[in-house]
Amino acid sequence: MKKNTMSSADVPQARISGGRRLMGVPWTVTVYAATPAVGERGVEAALDEVERLEAILSDYRADSELSRLSAAAPTESSVPVSDEMWEVLTRAVEYREASDGAFDPTVGPLTTLWRQSRRSGALPLPAKLDAARAAVGAGALVLVDAPRGVRLTCPRMRLDLGGIGMGYAIDRALAILAALGIDSALVDASGDVGASGAPPGEEGWRIAIDPIPGTPAAMTEEVLLARGAITTSGDARQSVAIGGRRYSHIVDPRTGIGIDGPAAVTVIAPDATAADALATAANVLGPVRGRTLLENQAGCAGRFVSVDGDGDRIVREVQTSRWPGPGERPFPLQR
Repeated sequence: MKKNTMSSADVPQARISGGRRLMGVPWTVTVYAATPAVGERGVEAALDEVERLEAILSDYRADSELSRLSAAAPTESSVPVSDEMWEVLTRAVEYREASDGAFDPTVGPLTTLWRQSRRSGALPLPAKLDAARAAVGAGALVLVDAPRGVRLTCPRMRLDLGGIGMGYAIDRALAILAALGIDSALVDASGDVGASGAPPGEEGWRIAIDPIPGTPAAMTEEVLLARGAITTSGDARQSVAIGGRRYSHIVDPRTGIGIDGPAAVTVIAPDATAADALATAANVLGPVRGRTLLENQAGCAGRFVSVDGDGDRIVREVQTSRWPGPGERPFPLQR
C-alpha cells in the first residue's frame, strides 16, 4: 500500500478522540492535530456544533426549530427559517425528486403512525393511514426563494429530517474542524461516518461494514475512507414482526408502511448529507431501482445486502459498479 510522502515535521502527532450522546445516539470525533490542546479544542468545537444543530433539526424535541415549524402547519404564507434549516430542506427536496419520493422530508405523519404500530404490534388502521398519507408528498412543502422561507400546505403535516439531518451535522462538524486547521478527522455518529484527510502515513480511515449482524462473515467488509462519507441504512437493530412478517423502522413514504427486512444498503458519497439521504432512499427502493439511483449520483457507490428465509437463509448481495473491493479506497470522490 502506497504511503503518503510527508516529512515528520509536517505530520500531526497528536491523536485525540472525544464523544457525546447527541441526536439520540453516541457520537465520536477523532482528529490528528499539531498538539493535544489543538486536538481537544477541535473535538469539543465539532461536538458543540452537532449539539447546536440538534436544537434546530430534531423532531423529538418540542422546542426545536423543526418541531415549531411543523406545529405551525398549515401556513398561509412562507415562514422564515434559519440558514441551516433552509440548506437541509433544499437538499432534502433534491433527493426527494431524484428518488421519485422514496425519500421525503414530509414523511413525519407516517413515521409517527408507524412508531405506534411498532409499539402495539399491529398495522395502522386504514383510515388513519389514509389521513397520514394525505399530509405527505411534494405539495405539502413549498420552498420560497424571495423572501426566503417555507410554506407548509397541509393540516397535521410534520417534517421529519431523520434520514438527512445526522449526515448534515457530520458535514458541519468536519467544516468546523477544517476551519480550525485540522485536516485529518473522522466523525462517527454510530455508524454514519464522515472523514476529511486520511490519518498520517495512511491512504484512508479503515471503516468496517457489517450491514446485517449474523450473516456470513463474507458480508463483512473494510474500506478505506478519505474526504467522503459512508452510511448504512437497514433494520439490523430496529425491526418489528407483525403478522409473521418482518418490517423495518424505515417507512416507505409512498405506502406508509415499514419496508421488508432483513435488508441493508451501504452508501459511499462525497459528503455525509448525500450518503445519509441516498442510503434511506435506496433502502426504500430496493436493489434494482436503488442501484439505478446510486449509479446516477456523481461520486456515489452502494452495496445492498438482504436475507431470505428463516432456516437455511439465503443472503443476496448487489453492488453498484463503483463499489470498492475489500480493503480498497473508494474511487476518487467529487466534492
